[in-house]
Amino acid sequence: MNASRTAIVIPSRYASTRLPGKPLADICGKPMIVRVLERARAARGVDRVVVATDDGRIARAVTDAGGEAVMTGSHHASGTERIIEAMASIPADVFINLQGDEPLADPAHLELLARTMADDPGISVATLCCPMPGQEAASPHAVKVVFSDQGQALYFSRSPIPHAFEADADVVYYRHIGIYAYTRSALERFRSLPVSMLERVERLEQLRFLSGGIPIRVLTVSGARPGVDTPDCLEKVRGILHREGER
Repeated sequence: MNASRTAIVIPSRYASTRLPGKPLADICGKPMIVRVLERARAARGVDRVVVATDDGRIARAVTDAGGEAVMTGSHHASGTERIIEAMASIPADVFINLQGDEPLADPAHLELLARTMADDPGISVATLCCPMPGQEAASPHAVKVVFSDQGQALYFSRSPIPHAFEADADVVYYRHIGIYAYTRSALERFRSLPVSMLERVERLEQLRFLSGGIPIRVLTVSGARPGVDTPDCLEKVRGILHREGER
């Protein structure tokens, strides 16, 4: 196996509490999962793009668009777990996790992750963040991250971190962008780790890596566009693509 091979895997499940059937939602004439697939395929430095799904309807939408889909179980609690099942049939050493509800994902972000993993074989896991306004940091839906001067993640939280002890402190908050790159060995280690207390209370799977002693490199980008979590988010994304002339 060529050690430099990188695969983008897009985990996508049909069931969604807030937006059932979300991957097949129409966005300017295309199912959302196809929009995500197109973004992934536009990234350079990637050898393969695969959608990992538990639903035949999603798989058919992908293959009809000329993409590749692999079937996985419906029991997975996270996209990472779904990728771990899928990687058994994907000959790559680096896997980029692009969630199936990111139809506006920036291919340049995927390229940055792929390039970083290729340039530094010592990195086990890498992810992205961007600066965020202080007034948004209070929202538990915006995951925050703090990291060392060397770019190693120290902690992820739904709470504002760092805490400003003094009201007029000069604080920069960083929002975590949930796109990851992992080595195959890091995913294999993740599979053997128990759910940590931190992961359980924060409901953030990346804390399992940190609790298990697997470092995460954090790369800073200028910003990220919205994903689709609710019907309101879906309408916002449709509006963005419509204004940009997508059909």
